[in-house]
Amino acid sequence: MFVRYRTQALVLKKKALGEADQLFTVFTKNFGKLKILGRAIRKIKSKLKGNFQLFSLLEIEFIQGKTYKTLTDVLLIKNFPQIKKDLRKLKIAYKITELSDNLIKGQEPDEKIWQLLIETFKKLNNQQLSSAIAKRSERRGRSRLRTSAINNYQLIYYYFLWNLLAILGYRPELHNCILCQKKLEPEKLYFGLKEGGIICFNCSKKTKASPVNISPDTVKILRLILKQDWLILKKLKVEEKNFRRLKDISQKFLNYILAQVH
Repeated sequence: MFVRYRTQALVLKKKALGEADQLFTVFTKNFGKLKILGRAIRKIKSKLKGNFQLFSLLEIEFIQGKTYKTLTDVLLIKNFPQIKKDLRKLKIAYKITELSDNLIKGQEPDEKIWQLLIETFKKLNNQQLSSAIAKRSERRGRSRLRTSAINNYQLIYYYFLWNLLAILGYRPELHNCILCQKKLEPEKLYFGLKEGGIICFNCSKKTKASPVNISPDTVKILRLILKQDWLILKKLKVEEKNFRRLKDISQKFLNYILAQVH
């Protein structure tokens, strides 16, 4: 007799198998990241099809099959409708789930990762431009409004990225020089990818590595992200040059870590 397991799950990925099956990658509250097989779920008459959707929070039941864990029941808890209505939000959701799939390994429960995923999807679903920003943007033209919206959503992605890295053991040192341990001053600073933190100007001249230039303002943004101070972050007016630096350092650090784990 098969043992049935129940847990909450967030759907990260889906892949068609055969004529009617689908293989889902989910992160669950009680078991960590799993691959779940939905047998005949792509058929029109499937009872499980309607609720098992990408980027949805579910309660699922499954059994351990010969090759895959097999889905036996699903209840929809939340489908985050505003994400699916907005292509810009949808793009960020795909980036978040792809990042999760690449960095989270093995079937091991992690309450911190679970809470971060749920918190991030709620933020992305509910995020809107403030009326003050929208009015100012409208006076400057529609293109300005569109840029502001994208940046707001992208900030949620970087919030998730850096906090996930911190949970996985890659939290960077942002308050003291990673090499000399002296408190950082608002001067010319660098980010050491290998060292995993900020390098002061004096130490940057001594290291054989090639640290990445980072501004003091970008360091402040990263501190707020890792402090998980969303109330301040969502009101923050990030200059375009600092946003570009945040994007650059985030991608380079992520690429360095992915090269180590793969």
